[in-house]
Amino acid sequence: MEKRRSYISYILLAVFVLAGALYLLRPLLVSNSSASVSVETEAPASSSAAPTAPASGIVKEGEVTFLKGGKTFRKIDVEIAENDADRQKGLMFRPYLSDSVGMLFVFEEPTPQSFWMKNTMISLDIIYVDQNKKIVSIQKKAKPYSEESLPSFGDAQYVVEVNGGYCDKYGIQVGDTIVF
Repeated sequence: MEKRRSYISYILLAVFVLAGALYLLRPLLVSNSSASVSVETEAPASSSAAPTAPASGIVKEGEVTFLKGGKTFRKIDVEIAENDADRQKGLMFRPYLSDSVGMLFVFEEPTPQSFWMKNTMISLDIIYVDQNKKIVSIQKKAKPYSEESLPSFGDAQYVVEVNGGYCDKYGIQVGDTIVF
């Protein structure tokens, strides 16, 4: 009888591990399987249905362009967080974010900002931007699920979140500017 309980425990553990793995891989599986059969249609302008997050990980609400010396060198699609509820949720609970997208946080006025990674499943670069849209600091490769405070080290009115390692990969630095 004891062996039977042991086998059942192992089977239940395997089922939970498999379910967790499938949950984490779901965005990749959905985007790969739907890519071959996807047909894009334009929704009518009067549609009241809420948009759903595409395979890229965000619902496009705007674009952020990164400038170096006044010249465009990188552009991403962004979801915009401009109210307290959206800013508090941020990119929490999202298992995937493509390199071509991010989130733009808009605050009413420039003040010292601080973010954390609570309930955030992926590593992020957090880019703090002042009222003149100049990058004042970057918190690189923030650790998923961490509750450590990641400060701006100065006043910031805007914050852009992108995949962890994005800034190093594309040469985004303090002193660069953004346009949105």
